Amino acid sequence: MTTESGDFELTMDELRVVARYVVESAEEVLPVFEAARPNDPRPRAAIDAAREFVNGARRTKLQRITSLDAHRAAKEAATEAERLAARAAGDAAAAAYLHPIAKATQVGHILRAAASAARVGELNAGGDAAVGLKLIEQARQRATPALIDVLNRYPLAPTGKSRAAQLMTILDTSLRTSR
Repeated sequence: MTTESGDFELTMDELRVVARYVVESAEEVLPVFEAARPNDPRPRAAIDAAREFVNGARRTKLQRITSLDAHRAAKEAATEAERLAARAAGDAAAAAYLHPIAKATQVGHILRAAASAARVGELNAGGDAAVGLKLIEQARQRATPALIDVLNRYPLAPTGKSRAAQLMTILDTSLRTSR
């Protein structure tokens, strides 16, 4: 089993666990982007590349390239919901390359897609914060012990002012206390 070394080790199996979690979150909100921009295949391509890795394929440039393309699509999006959906797709492909370094910013690669999906849910419900919290709870329940083990190798998620960042902090805290 190949490992990534840095401040700690991450196995390919652990990277696949993380990527699966991120893909599941991104898939939930991909329709938001595709409904608004049906001719832009970049976020779907990123999710497809991530899914290939999750299903056992080797990491390749495909995940890196499609991740960057999906993030470019996010920058071009007209609304917050579209932007968050495209970014979640980019995060899914990037999860194959999660760095084993003890930096809080790495937590975003694990949890930001779930937080983005929760924020999209809020936006679709007219800004209802209760919807976001319900979706964060569902994301917490979806987390496997292996995912939580990987998460606990990192420092706490960085705090941020955006609602998506706040939701990520809530998810991070709830996952770490659920052990």
